[in-house]
Amino acid sequence: MSSPIRPALVVFGALTLLCGVLYPLAVTGVAAVAFPAQAAGSIVEVNGKAVGSALIGQAFSSPQYFWSRPSATGPMPNNGAGSGGSNLGANNPALIDAVKGRIAALKAADPANTAPIPVDLVTASGSGLDPEISVAAARYQAGRIAAARKTDSAQVLALVERHQLKQYFGFFGEPRVNVLELNLALDQAKPAAKQ
Repeated sequence: MSSPIRPALVVFGALTLLCGVLYPLAVTGVAAVAFPAQAAGSIVEVNGKAVGSALIGQAFSSPQYFWSRPSATGPMPNNGAGSGGSNLGANNPALIDAVKGRIAALKAADPANTAPIPVDLVTASGSGLDPEISVAAARYQAGRIAAARKTDSAQVLALVERHQLKQYFGFFGEPRVNVLELNLALDQAKPAAKQ
């Protein structure tokens, strides 16, 4: 009876050491050497103070900033420890009501804007942590931001173009902008006179 137990315990201990200790340490070490910024969380700093991560979305609510994609993480939005979507189907009444509420909030914040609302401004991503929005979503918000900052909307649109990230590998996905980096660029830009 004791003969099969000893080899099983030895294999269990060896696999625990290999898969639970050595492999994670090796992967962490390679990541720290090959991708130090990403391994450290892609922290964005301003004047030596951390203001967020380039890889995790943040909620912005002021009209003078670009707003991020909605987040469905719990118990709070953009919770890196609770990544996940809402799992609500397209015809779920709760999702329909949430989208209608987001559309109403966008229209209330910028009543003069009659452009179609980009879908990524009213729907959460699968992870709930998306730090980027489409270029169309950024352009949609330019008028509201320009009015709130008392500047020319052409200046805001120019910032969007300068901070546009291209498609992955030149063909995968769509052009996009990182919301945190774009908002930091807004704060650094000198306001142009409204025309």
